[in-house]
Amino acid sequence: MATLIDTNKPEGAAARPRHPEKQSRAESPVLRKPEWIRVKAPVSKGFAQTREIVRSKNLHTVCEEAACPNIGECWDKKHATMMIMGDTCTRACAFCNVKTGLPAPLDVQEPQHVAEAVAEMGLKHVVITSVDRDDLEDGGAEHFAEVVRAIRAGSPGTTIEILTPDFLRKDGAAEIVIDSKPDVFNHNLETVPRLYLSIRPGARYFHSLRLLEKVKERDPQMFTKSGIMVGLGESREEVMQVMDDMRSAGIDFITIGQYLQPTRKHAPIDRFVHPDEFKSYETMARAKGFLMVSASPLTRSSHHAGEDFAELRSARAKRG
Repeated sequence: MATLIDTNKPEGAAARPRHPEKQSRAESPVLRKPEWIRVKAPVSKGFAQTREIVRSKNLHTVCEEAACPNIGECWDKKHATMMIMGDTCTRACAFCNVKTGLPAPLDVQEPQHVAEAVAEMGLKHVVITSVDRDDLEDGGAEHFAEVVRAIRAGSPGTTIEILTPDFLRKDGAAEIVIDSKPDVFNHNLETVPRLYLSIRPGARYFHSLRLLEKVKERDPQMFTKSGIMVGLGESREEVMQVMDDMRSAGIDFITIGQYLQPTRKHAPIDRFVHPDEFKSYETMARAKGFLMVSASPLTRSSHHAGEDFAELRSARAKRG
């Protein structure tokens, strides 16, 4: 049985909470995972090589910070999702394992270091995400754009997918990122509108939806992508409504995955959704017109992103 803790303990330092804002919350039980959602521990040679590259460039990955269950599989293939602008988020979402608090200043060398890591790994497709940086005037938009430009310069054949914050109350920020011309612009809605106050209190559902709609207005050829978690207490009807909202905003690609509770202080799991229900969601999403759908218990935004991007481009070409 695994013991989940909520601490961040650098070598030689005293333990401190990763999520200080959650320490006053009552603990909730962590449910035993069903067989269909268990994964093997990451022990491969490829995993170790990817970890060494990430460490040598002083980079952060969402794979580690968000405790992604697919890290072993992805890192074995040298597929790592870079998390830029530090390891500390200014938001306090109830589902997220990324450390919260006051972030450090931006690392001006980070865009070049990310580009070097992408080249060293030989990535054909890369996913770049970030913490929320509400402390910055543009929410980190220009830094995001610099990372995209650095990758283009160092690996011109690599396709780039970005998974951005919502840039709430940051006028003009979204346009800066869109104009850097990533191949895929992803921003996750995360959950249904009814649960935003408890699960994603620092965000606004319709602002996030509008962000993705704005991408299509500014660059109709750019692929847009968004995802939600299930198992937080949403109903099937609410998931269907989110799909409709996404299609109204012109979103091309939807991901649906199982929420997994990082610690006892995080939002509890309402239930583990059976794989058959995920298949049903996939069928419904394709019927609603999405070019690409990924729906399974272990689906995450960047899982199989390269293969999915190839399928996404092929689907658009077939549709005309």
